[in-house]
Amino acid sequence: MAYKDLREFISTLDKRGLLHRIKAEVDPILEISEITDRMCKSHDGGKALFFEHVKGSRYPVVTNIFGSFERMCLALEVNDLDDVAKRIEDLLNLSPPKTLMEKLAMLPRLIEFSKWLPKHVKDAPCQEIIERDNPDLSKFPIIKCWPGDGQITDAIRRQFPSESFPPQNEGRFITFPMVFTKDPETGRQNCGMYRIHIYDKTTTGMHWHIHKDGARHYDKYKRLNKRMPAAIAVGSDPAVIYVASAPLPESIDEMLFAGFLRREPVEMVKCITSDIEVPANSELVIEGYLEPGEMLIEGPFGDHTGFYSAADYYPVFHVTCITHRKDMIYPATIVGKPPMEDCYMGKATERIFLPLIRLEFPEIRDMNLPMEGVFHNCALISIKKSYPGHAKKIIHGLWGKGQMMFAKLLIIVDDDVDVQNTSYTAWRVLNNVDWKRDIVIAEGPLDDLDHAANFPRYGSKMGIDATRKTREEGMTRDWPDELYMSEEIKRLVDRRWKEYGF
Repeated sequence: MAYKDLREFISTLDKRGLLHRIKAEVDPILEISEITDRMCKSHDGGKALFFEHVKGSRYPVVTNIFGSFERMCLALEVNDLDDVAKRIEDLLNLSPPKTLMEKLAMLPRLIEFSKWLPKHVKDAPCQEIIERDNPDLSKFPIIKCWPGDGQITDAIRRQFPSESFPPQNEGRFITFPMVFTKDPETGRQNCGMYRIHIYDKTTTGMHWHIHKDGARHYDKYKRLNKRMPAAIAVGSDPAVIYVASAPLPESIDEMLFAGFLRREPVEMVKCITSDIEVPANSELVIEGYLEPGEMLIEGPFGDHTGFYSAADYYPVFHVTCITHRKDMIYPATIVGKPPMEDCYMGKATERIFLPLIRLEFPEIRDMNLPMEGVFHNCALISIKKSYPGHAKKIIHGLWGKGQMMFAKLLIIVDDDVDVQNTSYTAWRVLNNVDWKRDIVIAEGPLDDLDHAANFPRYGSKMGIDATRKTREEGMTRDWPDELYMSEEIKRLVDRRWKEYGF
């Protein structure tokens, strides 16, 4: 049974002892962030945090709801994140029916699939309160995460013209938004998670990178010279929140995928001031529009890389209407030096989307995106190697696929290496590599948040072939065998273990 909404998930965490309630008054400016950061870096991600009394607002704040493997599994209602991958593999392995009996046998699967389609409703909890005449973002407990967030320094002022700066700027950001936009040509909706920089009561920055679907929709509206409608939903059931962050292909509806994850359709409701639809169970919905070509400085922002992402020009979002629940709960996430809550969301993405990568590269056995690499800086890949140069083929292939194009470091190992064991993997890599022969250096697109490259969004990346090498790959001698104890001796020692006094 899917979670009805965010509060039902919070209740589940509470009942399982995975939620800590803070009754003392806390400040949304930095204090909530510091408390959450300490909890994220405690053992196994600590607990989710529920701040009952937030200074300057009558609404509570919840953070760190996904910040452990246990809570991430609870959010997606699975025992293990690979369980979702198994369901996706089963779907991908369906063969087209050839006979009448095969078609009849597939009917239950097709009926199940149809049950995941979004469901449209007229009445929604997210529209219990409608504020259209005087919408005001300042009454909500929107947080400031890090001291430098939104701070316009002298260096930034020298870099940009004075008219580029927003009217006000406290450095508050909506960090868990679900941003809904619609393609003006196809009418297809998209949902993405792009941070929202609060400028004043009715205007914000819209931080979407150029490769995101929201940015592509905006470019289309600019070419048409039309105002672009958009809506920012905050707080829903956990599957919907997670899916907003997932790297889905543009052709796949995020709400359909959320229905697949939760095994129930997502109920959607039409906004008050536009045709955009949002999850009916949301806690807060901010409706508005973007004018074509209107840009202001957004940022800086303490990002998931552990560094501040630079201030730059981004589109301006104008608020036309705010709707919310009467007893709204405001969810927020804090990003920064790992481990943080988003690391566990990223690990869920790693496991869930592995079958889609295998669909293109069936020789791939496993993948690990280490938290320390903040997901676009390093990927460890194990493959079933079949021919000379196979690892380098995987390196170049992955750089040409979706968001894997942003991977700055791809390390390819043989299929007998458990890439989830980073210590063993490092030992194999450091012993198996000839740095002149096995390194691939290339140039291409990089993530917007990469600050090390000479140019924004473009720079160099490296692939390492750490597989066993063959003579066809230039080896002039045989590859040595790895050390293993004989199974007979291992069984002997197992039987006599207690005799040794352990």
